[in-house]
Amino acid sequence: MKNKIVAIIGLAVLGCNYASAQEGMKPGMSEFYSPVPPVVTPGEEMRGGGFTAPSDAIILFDGKDLSAWENSKGGPAEWKVKNGVITVDKSKGDIRTKEKFGSFQLHLEWRVPKTIQGEGQGRGNSGVYLQGMYEVQILDNYNNPTYVNGQAGSIYKQTAPLANAMRKPGEWNVYDIIYTAPVFKEDGSYRVRPQVTIIQNGVVLQNNTTILGTTEYIGFPKVVKHGDGPILLQSHGDPSEPISFRNIWIRKM
Repeated sequence: MKNKIVAIIGLAVLGCNYASAQEGMKPGMSEFYSPVPPVVTPGEEMRGGGFTAPSDAIILFDGKDLSAWENSKGGPAEWKVKNGVITVDKSKGDIRTKEKFGSFQLHLEWRVPKTIQGEGQGRGNSGVYLQGMYEVQILDNYNNPTYVNGQAGSIYKQTAPLANAMRKPGEWNVYDIIYTAPVFKEDGSYRVRPQVTIIQNGVVLQNNTTILGTTEYIGFPKVVKHGDGPILLQSHGDPSEPISFRNIWIRKM
């Protein structure tokens, strides 16, 4: 009881000191004017839906070619480009950006074929790897159940999404991903783990989620020390029809 009384008195004194500190203050005392945030011109609405990239973004794919990409061995990216869209060529393997990134804001749009067949993980499977290490799952989960930490918007085999926001096959899905890169100690362990927020079609799927380590198909996450890394798009070996991508851009943070 004595400790509770002391705590109440302490809070009362703190409140009085705070009130005293506010006396005589003017609005300008809590305002600051620098540094001034840079001006970024937002993208413009696109015909058929979506928006173009903002003025400070790095364009990774604007519908023309794969000049910003390479295959997993450093050679030319050989996925198919037609009518402003990239379609996965499963015979050519994954593709990754030539440039490497730390923390970023990533925008990409992806579409499962209208005629998609299969079920579970064998239906429109792909993924986007952050820094080439951590997979955000891409999958057709429109009326297609699977293990929840392997459905679209999951941190693969780690964290299930907060919602299923899939559009029907044949319609475009939008991912907006805000990623904070990890910081490592000298011994290779995490000082600060990577974190990610994912929004699909305007719905939050991951809210500042901590990534535990690499996203393994078999086994549990591993801690692998690394620096900046590419954005990697997966060519999955499932037998269903290949998916497509468009309007991919990134902003360094």
